[in-house]
Amino acid sequence: MSAPTYDLGTLHGGLRLPGHKSESTRQPILDVPVPGQLVLPITQHVGDPAQPVVGIGERVLKGQLIAEPDGTLGAPVHASSSGTVIAIEPWPVTRRNGGTAPCIVIECDGKDEAVHNTEPPVDFRTMAPPDLLRKFLQGGIVGLGGAVFPTAQKLMQARTCEIDHLLLNGVECESYISCDDMLMRERAGEVISGAQILMHALQIDVCFLVVESDKPEAIRRLGDVLGEVNDDRIALKQVPTIYPSGGEDQLVQLVTNREVPSGGLPSDVGCLVQNVGTAAAIHDWIINNQPLISRVTTVTGDGVVSPVNVRARIGTPIADIIELAGGYTERAQQLIIGGPMTGKSVTTDNVPLVKATNCILVSSETPSPGPELPCIRCGDCASVCPVQLLPQQLFWYACADDEKKMREFGLMDCIECGCCDLVCPSHIPLTADFRVAKGRIRELADEKARAARARLRFEARNDRLEREKTDRESELAEQKASAKKAGPSAIAEILKRQQEKKEVDD
Repeated sequence: MSAPTYDLGTLHGGLRLPGHKSESTRQPILDVPVPGQLVLPITQHVGDPAQPVVGIGERVLKGQLIAEPDGTLGAPVHASSSGTVIAIEPWPVTRRNGGTAPCIVIECDGKDEAVHNTEPPVDFRTMAPPDLLRKFLQGGIVGLGGAVFPTAQKLMQARTCEIDHLLLNGVECESYISCDDMLMRERAGEVISGAQILMHALQIDVCFLVVESDKPEAIRRLGDVLGEVNDDRIALKQVPTIYPSGGEDQLVQLVTNREVPSGGLPSDVGCLVQNVGTAAAIHDWIINNQPLISRVTTVTGDGVVSPVNVRARIGTPIADIIELAGGYTERAQQLIIGGPMTGKSVTTDNVPLVKATNCILVSSETPSPGPELPCIRCGDCASVCPVQLLPQQLFWYACADDEKKMREFGLMDCIECGCCDLVCPSHIPLTADFRVAKGRIRELADEKARAARARLRFEARNDRLEREKTDRESELAEQKASAKKAGPSAIAEILKRQQEKKEVDD
């Protein structure tokens, strides 16, 4: 196997962050035991919520479908272990502003009894791509890099474009997170198998497996497996350890030197990006008939006794996972789901692990950058913005709620990476302000769409009433013409019927 290449494009801005990854990569991935209770949100993906197909009191098996998509964009949910459904109710979940979401609660029986699979194994190479994509739909596979976009629909959309590159994203540029690093070290074969399945589904012959330069063990292991597989369609590429080089659009630009257009998708420039964890999940589903019921996640920070990467069932309470990592230290103060830059702070460890949970970070201190001061227009935020926006200008327009200017200056292209926050000497929470402003723009767009639909309904009603009036007048004119030929008695009869109809209508 030849050495990974560095023939890369350029990436504007970004930051070199302290890694804090070695703490959680000193030991192999640990398996979290079956918990006493599983809490499975019916929405763990972008799109429409899944709808429960089981009832309270029903016994379910590991891998059994318990909620199926209701709409064109969604993903099914499967039981992560065997047990009894004891509730379908709102439950605390990982959300930026807290809150609850509908969940299916399973009391586990400890048997971990799986659904009996009667389907014979099928070689994916013999499957037509449309059949393979239909199979993807059933596995509950979503993007495990954080976006949780349903994989089947993403592939279907990509097949409508001229895709020539598959990029497997093994870049973990955010501090503390190391789950993909450990996955590539321990399951490199499954990652590469998933890449081959994806290439067959897309009918393309170029795949770049992209890894940061600070992951030498993962690079070595992937290189060894690629040498054994001897598939010259897959090339291993290293990228510099710069945050946020793992962002989808940034990765495309860095590896292929193609720029994703504003408001566009990587498929617009011939690329499809999938996380390495998603590729391994595809292997598990297509080769082993195991839907997405578990994932690898990092448990780290100076607030836990023994940082480690674990493999946990979807729906496992965060408290159970932290217990496997030795529990909390006396210094534990803040619990973050995700990394320090883009993660969500939560106030309880009673929330469940979901498909998007790539890191559980327990910190000994709550970041306090200091009091917010007026913007001094230093331009530091613009110099680190990976999307080449002008955050200082956007900040003024967000304060003024100037939707037109915010759109003009590309607010909707902001990836909320937090780089501008980190370098702002005035401690302005730019990312939070932009997030609120983007939400407001979406609300305004929704209001305009609702108003447009109401206007169309009003105009359609008026058109219908006008047509009915015209039809009645035409009918009356025809009746009068016929009656005129028939004589005075027929006219009197018509007028009488019209008067009776008017009295009934009144």
